[in-house]
Amino acid sequence: MTRLLRDSATTPAPRVLSYPEVGATATAPLPGSYHHLHHMVRVGHGRDVFEAAGGAVLTWQMHRRSGVRIDTGVERAEPGATLEVSLGLGPLRVAAPCEVVWIAYEGNRIGFAYGTRTGHPECGEESFVVDLMEDGSVWFTVTAFSRPAAWYTRLAGPLVPVFQHAYARHLGRTLTRIATR
Repeated sequence: MTRLLRDSATTPAPRVLSYPEVGATATAPLPGSYHHLHHMVRVGHGRDVFEAAGGAVLTWQMHRRSGVRIDTGVERAEPGATLEVSLGLGPLRVAAPCEVVWIAYEGNRIGFAYGTRTGHPECGEESFVVDLMEDGSVWFTVTAFSRPAAWYTRLAGPLVPVFQHAYARHLGRTLTRIATR
C-alpha cells in the first residue's frame, strides 16, 4: 500500500518542504509549472530480481552504489525520514536536503519518493519505484517534477534537466547490476 505523509495532528515534526504538491509523484498527472522527468528501464525478470531491486531502493543502496552520498539517521526509507543527498567532491559537493513523503511496499510494487526541503537547489519531488509485471519482468521507474530553487540551478537553465535524465539512467544501470548479481 502506498502511504503518503499527510498533514495532521499526528505528524511528529513540522515539515519544511519547499513545494506545496506533496505526494504528486504517486498520482497523475504531475503538477504544471515544473520540469517533468519520467524514465523507465527494465531491470530483469522474476520475483528474486524484484525483491533485490526493491530492497536496494528502500535501503539507499542504489543511491550509494551509484556514487551519491546519503546522510540519514534511518536504515530504510520511511515517511517523514529526512536525508541529505549530495554529489561532487570537496568544496564542489552540492548538498540537497530531502524528506521521504511516501513509500510503496505492495506485492508487486516497492519504492518511495522524497521531496525537497528548504536549502535544496531544486524545488519538487522525485520517486524511485520497482514494479513486478504480470509477465515477470521487473521495471524501475524514476518520476520527478522540479524547478530551480538556487541561483546556480537557475543559471544552469536547460543543463539541469539533461543532468537529471543522465542521473536517472545511471540509477537504472546501477540498480540492474545490483539486482541481477
